[in-house]
Amino acid sequence: MPPPYDVHNFLRLLGIDVDEKALTARLTVRHDLIAGTGYLWAPVVVAIADALCAFGVAAHWPEGATSFTTVESKANFLGSATEGEVVVGAATPLHAGRTTQVWDATVSNETKGRPMAAYRCTQLILYR
Repeated sequence: MPPPYDVHNFLRLLGIDVDEKALTARLTVRHDLIAGTGYLWAPVVVAIADALCAFGVAAHWPEGATSFTTVESKANFLGSATEGEVVVGAATPLHAGRTTQVWDATVSNETKGRPMAAYRCTQLILYR
């Protein structure tokens, strides 16, 4: 039996709207997503970027592949957002091969017009 995990439920819980075809996301920062620092909790930023990259792999699925797994991920944080501000994300492939894919995502504070994070992940494509 497959696990009960559905990334869409998780993203909706956080209030993240995702366009899987355009590989973009949008979030208006809510009070419950604010860390003790007064700014958006960093794992929310990573969730946006990582989800967009995962949807990207699904859009560039090699023939015969059965699954994929992340072998490396990295986020460089450049800024943040506060309650009520709008955060947007976008992902693009750097390399979309049959055995590995490398994806870049950017997350920005749309309200202030400033970058928040640069994210890169490498996905291993799995075959049975």
